[in-house]
Amino acid sequence: MCLILFAYNVHPRYRLVLAANRDEFYERPAAPLHFWEDHPQILAGRDLKQMGTWLGITRNGRLAAITNFRDPKGIKQDAPSRGDLVADFLKGGRGPLDYVQEIGAGAGVFNGFNLLIGDRDGLYYTSNRGVGFRSLEPGIYGLSNHLLDTPWPKIKSGVSCLESLMKADDAALFSGLEKLLQNQERPPDDQLPDTGVGLMWERRLAAIFISSLTYGTRCSSLLTIARTGQIHFKEISWAQGLERPSPLAVREFNC
Repeated sequence: MCLILFAYNVHPRYRLVLAANRDEFYERPAAPLHFWEDHPQILAGRDLKQMGTWLGITRNGRLAAITNFRDPKGIKQDAPSRGDLVADFLKGGRGPLDYVQEIGAGAGVFNGFNLLIGDRDGLYYTSNRGVGFRSLEPGIYGLSNHLLDTPWPKIKSGVSCLESLMKADDAALFSGLEKLLQNQERPPDDQLPDTGVGLMWERRLAAIFISSLTYGTRCSSLLTIARTGQIHFKEISWAQGLERPSPLAVREFNC
């Protein structure tokens, strides 16, 4: 994932409301949201190159999601796949606190990442570009390709929009989240971060929904966990490289 906006223990009906965009090169093969045949408890899309995932949940409410930390000068060509960090948590039975503590010592072998993991009892954030891990308190958060709540323009606008939807009914909440994830507005140049990719790419990557000929928003995800425990997961797959978002397919599950 390259953008995750989420409200944790804020909404009156949902313990978690999460809206996310996966940005990736179009040539990288991936399977859409589904229950995995080899691990039927996992509901997630799947990276068909390394067989990990970027966002997933299990039937019993184990959740994991990851974003890359943008650091082009620090990329290791032989590093293991960051998607394994998500998949391994979803496959296993370790609690999220034990898991973040376990991976901490070896996190440096991976390229830069931000990892969000949780279960019915808690939600945690860690990064191998930050210091340790955090147990997240109730609140509204934004995560892109830097540390949690780094005030990039799309994080600030996304968090503000998500906050405004917290008292909406379900129809307005979900339509508002879908509209938010399709926002292609770009901030002025003087508000762009400098992450080492050059001005042209900083402009492209600054939008919530990204589009170019080779790289862009491949899918959008809406995930809610009700206070009753019910999970609703919707994924919209997008056509490649068009100026405006055009959906290819929609997959939706309740469990």
